[in-house]
Amino acid sequence: MRLPRRTPTPRLGLALLATLGGAAIAAPSPTVAPHGSWASPVAAADLARAAVAMSDVRVEGEALVWRESRPAEGGRLVLVRREADGRLHTATPEGFSVRTRVHEYGGSSHWRVGDATVFANFSDQRLHVQRDGAAPVAITPPGFRYADCVAEPARNALLCVREDHTASTRRANGEERNEIVRVHVPAAGAAHDADAPAAAGTVLVTGHDFVAYPRLDPEGARLAWMSWEHPQMPWEHTRIHVAPLRPDGSLGDPQVVFGGDRSVLEPQWDRDGTLYFIDERSGWWNLYAWDGRAVRAVAPMAREFGGPLWQLGMQTYALTGDGRAVARTSLAAVDELGVIDLASGAYRRLDLPFVAFGDVRLDARGRIVTLATPVDDETALLAVDPADGRFEVLHRTAKRTLDRAFVSIGERIEFPTAPGPDGEPRTAHATFYPPVNPGFRGPEGEKPILIVLIHGGPTSVSKPTFALSRQFWTSRGFALVDVNYGGSTTFGRDYRRRLNGQWGVVDVQDAVAAVDFLVAQGKADPARVAIRGGSAGGFTTLAALAFTDRFRAGANLFGVSDIQALAATSHKFERLYDVSLVGPPDEALYRARSPLFHLEGFTEPLITFQGDEDRIVPPEQSRAIVAALDRQGVMHAYFEFAGEQHGFRKAENIIRAQEAELAFYGAVFGFIPADTIAPFEIRHRRPPAD
Repeated sequence: MRLPRRTPTPRLGLALLATLGGAAIAAPSPTVAPHGSWASPVAAADLARAAVAMSDVRVEGEALVWRESRPAEGGRLVLVRREADGRLHTATPEGFSVRTRVHEYGGSSHWRVGDATVFANFSDQRLHVQRDGAAPVAITPPGFRYADCVAEPARNALLCVREDHTASTRRANGEERNEIVRVHVPAAGAAHDADAPAAAGTVLVTGHDFVAYPRLDPEGARLAWMSWEHPQMPWEHTRIHVAPLRPDGSLGDPQVVFGGDRSVLEPQWDRDGTLYFIDERSGWWNLYAWDGRAVRAVAPMAREFGGPLWQLGMQTYALTGDGRAVARTSLAAVDELGVIDLASGAYRRLDLPFVAFGDVRLDARGRIVTLATPVDDETALLAVDPADGRFEVLHRTAKRTLDRAFVSIGERIEFPTAPGPDGEPRTAHATFYPPVNPGFRGPEGEKPILIVLIHGGPTSVSKPTFALSRQFWTSRGFALVDVNYGGSTTFGRDYRRRLNGQWGVVDVQDAVAAVDFLVAQGKADPARVAIRGGSAGGFTTLAALAFTDRFRAGANLFGVSDIQALAATSHKFERLYDVSLVGPPDEALYRARSPLFHLEGFTEPLITFQGDEDRIVPPEQSRAIVAALDRQGVMHAYFEFAGEQHGFRKAENIIRAQEAELAFYGAVFGFIPADTIAPFEIRHRRPPAD
């Protein structure tokens, strides 16, 4: 059956508030209409425009440079340069996209070496050099990927994490090989053969399954780096190494200085030769210092420095060089910035109106440069004075056009969930967003449809920030609960480790417990609850539908349906992640946890979205669940977007997915969206839920 095209009814349209020249125009009283059908000022196209985002911010003298996503340009990422006087210009010409695929999730992907910018180009993964607006030129051969580099000025080179994807290495190694290499950056006009094997880089560190954070000391005499081995992930067991750098550029014998049985992260050298790093030995990722002889804690606290290393190059603290550090710390899904006296450990929080911060860097004036998001406005690039917290907004890629009267502010909640393995009581965490639209209210006695949001990772965290993607739903009359289930970060190591061996159990229990809590408070209708998630969140969505009766619909974005199949086809970084999430490979156990093999309990409608170039969760995972639902006669719809990977970057696909999900919920719960939505096929459509 095909869903018909719908147009807004005059009754709904009259209730919509508009903002013209700052003046609000509203109907005299709210219009009564079913939840989900409210006319909203937030269109799906606005979400595509809001997807223009900044990342990977760098300080280059008096200028700042960052990556900026461009959904309207096919999702490519470009470098934008902000001069000291505020002038902006796009530095990346058409035909190039600044994005690395190391670990598939990428991360740090552009660096300054002398007078040159070096960046990883997405289409071929080769490093390219660009000078003075000239066309970029490749300097490395095909078959290699690079990320998390640091400049080595004395040799006009970069020290990089390199992932070797050449056929010969795969045959010899059984998989890709990750190493730290030195890549020579040719001088302007110098002859350079980018296809020569030597151009791929000189290997400095090898023999580990994974490496990260190559960092030179101030004298260029020592190199620190981080490593870990299969089947561990970087938030489980890692090591930090230090080795002398000889005059000829080779490395001396390395020393493991800490780690091994826990996660250690982000080595950084201070000007006095002290090595700082983040260690979770206390149960929290905190800052530590090593002077070459002993390790000491710096500002110990029940807060998280650092986080799960899904993308290489993350930097959550910066050393000022005068005995202080500035840091982003987190607790219970909320960030803050603080200043630390490295000698005494004194910590001073900066009073700022934001709940989430990005990487932390220092500009030429000693100000903290970071991305920051409040609860009621778009993300901004800030410069913050560490002395008093005064800040300047340097740039925003999106301006909040949504009137504050429509903004739903998240309420953090803590609620009882399933007990631990020894029967001990447990609580879990989430953020609740009520429906908000001054032009509408629901029918008397009707509670809103509740959408349960499940973040990916699964060791990620959902922060109570302003996000137009949430306001899209709340302004239409939906309530949302964004669940930070056991396994999420910013709640300490023990909370994060709850998910070990319990993927598909603890996360599902916490999602159900969040619904039960809100139903008991009278904030949700138990008969009208949907669940949605992407990637690992998609797995939890599918598992919740397969193994519980709590949810009446689901939206699966490139989620895992078959754990064993994923383990067989996954990329190197996550190839053995299932060992910690579920347990050592065991066919019976993996089938028991995989939603694909438990469709007898899967009777509720599902809409699925997938990119056909996804190498993290391949399309076969979504196709398998859709085919199985079709055989079962379960109501479903499926979209597979060409040219998309793990997450959608093209404007047209962002819009289509959002509108289709809204229309699908309308078909399930029996409301007519106020939006004009292009028709699509819903198979095995059934009458709307009562």
